[in-house]
Amino acid sequence: MPSPVTDSAPESVFARLEPKLASVSKPIQYVGGELNSTVKDWDCGEQAGTGPTVRWALMYPDAYEVGLPNQGVQILYEVLNERDWIVAERTYSVWPDMEAVLRAGDERGPIPQFTVDAHRPVGAFDVFGLSFSTELGYTNMLTALDLAGIPLHAVDRGADDPVVLAGGHAAFNPEPIADFLDAAVLGDGEEVVLAISEVVREWKGQGRPGNDELGLSGRDELLRRLAVTGNVYVPKFYSVAYGADGTITAYEPALPGVPHRVRKHTLMDLDAWPYPAKPLVPLAETVHERFSVEIFRGCTRGCRFCQAGMITRPVRERSIETIGTMVENGIRKSGFEEVGLLSLSSADHTEIGEVAKGLADRYEGSNVSLSLPSTRVDAFNINLANEFSRNGRRSGLTFAPEGGSERMRKVINKMVTEDDLIATVAAAYSHGWRQVKLYFMCGLPTETDEDVLQIADLAKRVIAKGREVSGRNDVRCTVSIGGFVPKPHTPFQWAAQLDHETTDERLKKLRDTVRADKKYGRAIGFRYHDGKPGTIEGLLSRGDRRVGRVIEAVWRDGGRFDGWSEHFSYDRWVAAADAALDGTGVDLAWFTTREREYDEVLPWDHLDSGLDKDWLWADWEDALAVADGSSDVEVEDCRWTPCYDCGVCPEMGTEIQVGPTGRTLLPLSVV
Repeated sequence: MPSPVTDSAPESVFARLEPKLASVSKPIQYVGGELNSTVKDWDCGEQAGTGPTVRWALMYPDAYEVGLPNQGVQILYEVLNERDWIVAERTYSVWPDMEAVLRAGDERGPIPQFTVDAHRPVGAFDVFGLSFSTELGYTNMLTALDLAGIPLHAVDRGADDPVVLAGGHAAFNPEPIADFLDAAVLGDGEEVVLAISEVVREWKGQGRPGNDELGLSGRDELLRRLAVTGNVYVPKFYSVAYGADGTITAYEPALPGVPHRVRKHTLMDLDAWPYPAKPLVPLAETVHERFSVEIFRGCTRGCRFCQAGMITRPVRERSIETIGTMVENGIRKSGFEEVGLLSLSSADHTEIGEVAKGLADRYEGSNVSLSLPSTRVDAFNINLANEFSRNGRRSGLTFAPEGGSERMRKVINKMVTEDDLIATVAAAYSHGWRQVKLYFMCGLPTETDEDVLQIADLAKRVIAKGREVSGRNDVRCTVSIGGFVPKPHTPFQWAAQLDHETTDERLKKLRDTVRADKKYGRAIGFRYHDGKPGTIEGLLSRGDRRVGRVIEAVWRDGGRFDGWSEHFSYDRWVAAADAALDGTGVDLAWFTTREREYDEVLPWDHLDSGLDKDWLWADWEDALAVADGSSDVEVEDCRWTPCYDCGVCPEMGTEIQVGPTGRTLLPLSVV
């Protein structure tokens, strides 16, 4: 057996970087040293006598101001660094001015992509882990790989290159970036990153061996060991076949022992994982400056458009005691004065009333304020809202009806009537709120112009009711609209995406209708984005491996920060798609505005989210039946009703974990 390999510590690049910081915007974002950040010795495992050190570079592929608050990366950063044999550091996307500085370098050559913790080169780590919440970060990944000196294509990487690993919601279809990835992980990361680290540690401890029997290099043997666990997807170990019509005919394992389907990982018992316990406090301004506690994970409301709700099942609640402990610890360790209680639908926590009252009582008279994200109309109540605003300013309330008409809300299984919404906002306006924000989507399956124009009627009713119950004319309603993008692992994964021209035309009609109303128009704010970015997001979310050449072409043409409107270029993406897909029999429209059939092999069919494909298809057919009036079926929330056979719990060996527990949030003890 080969002897273990010892890695020498890489040199920090900070001495080379520091003289150049004055030439870039917001230089403080590259300095590091945030409160609660961690810098560990490169060989901490060897020093502790626990074996080879495993080293992770973690990246949220966006700017520091967006990436640092990301809770997923913060949790993994903390979980990994708690082990005395793991080093975990963070890196974020550098702005174009810093990219130019790094490429120009100094007398020693280019300066590589670096971590903000110890400014070590990303290419020196064992694993380069990227968390994707949106597909529009793919070009930023290529920038980071290139700056790090890591070959863009996985097939070109050698023994000394990190394993490039993707996670996050977008990893549930990693096929568009399969050429650039060594591996992908589906689902919750807390336990699986430790399992991956164990595999890497064992392999390093054995001297990074290959596999003579299978003819694998040391690097490929490590990837094989990860793949055979069933929880890590290694694209190079799967072959893809295409039919004459451009559709996929099969995904097949190309190596013995590699599973036909890769399973998502689900973390049970959130109370055992109370992270982040040491929240990072940013040095530069960020998009969210608060301490966030995830009060439960998963959602079974059954909204047919919602990928997050589908892929994070089942619901797992944190107990009221753990929530209270996490809030107190986070405030004490960070100094933040706002606490966000987060989940996909936070007011659905079975003990949210007790949580709100207990926290409001605990922090009454202090500077600590509590907040909830967007709240379901049918889960909102004034008592809850009053508790959350008791210690803070009474800001606006946000609700998400999603569909403009009642017909559309039935199609998407968002069972909220217009009267429900009006009753809810009436209660809010009558108790002193002056601002309500309503979130909708445009481009939902079977949608018509009339469905969208009904958003204007609904907003007018909201203002009228607000003026009536409050006796004031200064009430406002902001309508915010996003374009619908069909996502994998949802009932709408087969749907045709609405083209951007029709999307823009509908939104223009809606805007003109609102503005033309002299009685209510001035009280209604209107925010929306054009449909072009959504089209590209659709390409990336439901694409297959052939889309990788489009992403690379866009990046080589200067594509960066595509999630930012000021950097996004639709024309660049269209031109790249036309050139890169020429001769393949497929094009941009084929991936976006084309409806899929039941028997088509989808690019993510070999990736197991636990959801039964036949159940998803039946729910898609139910949506179409509701749309044409031939059915009025509603999918209930299985938290409160018998199981409706989506497949997750039996397939994943999981179960719903909800209260009520009957416990209370105890007062703080004085030490």
